Amino acid sequence: MGKTHRILGVDPGFGRLGFGCIETDGSAMRAIDYGIISTKAGGTFSHRLRELGDDFVAVLQSTKPQIVVCETLFFSMNVKTAIDVAQARGVILYLCEKQGIPLVEFGPGQIKSAVTGSGRADKKGVAQMVCRWLSLPISPKVDDAADALAIAITAAGLASTR
Repeated sequence: MGKTHRILGVDPGFGRLGFGCIETDGSAMRAIDYGIISTKAGGTFSHRLRELGDDFVAVLQSTKPQIVVCETLFFSMNVKTAIDVAQARGVILYLCEKQGIPLVEFGPGQIKSAVTGSGRADKKGVAQMVCRWLSLPISPKVDDAADALAIAITAAGLASTR
């Protein structure tokens, strides 16, 4: 039996952040935990960032990853949303650094390509491949959680060798 590694994938957001923790052992992978962290709309943005940070620390403590992998910012047409997501990413990066957990980043195309074989895969295709990689009976109900698991799978480096 090889050395196991715990990898926490993060699909950043401020209203909803996806997380997915996997464990690898040689060529085997399994899901440990996955879900979303939601913040309540209507509060101040700084309060939502604090809430996100507090909940993310709880995920770090419960999953105990050896590495965190975060998707890089995908800039869309909505500049305000991109800035808000960038600030949420900053909280995640800061907390990983503070906890002494190494952080790696991948772009959306890299993740899609590693998990599905195509950098142009849609969310449904990514979710289907996440289920295959991790032998999940059904896809996570929220795309953000499936995306976070895909990010963790990418870091595992197994997508290109299976």
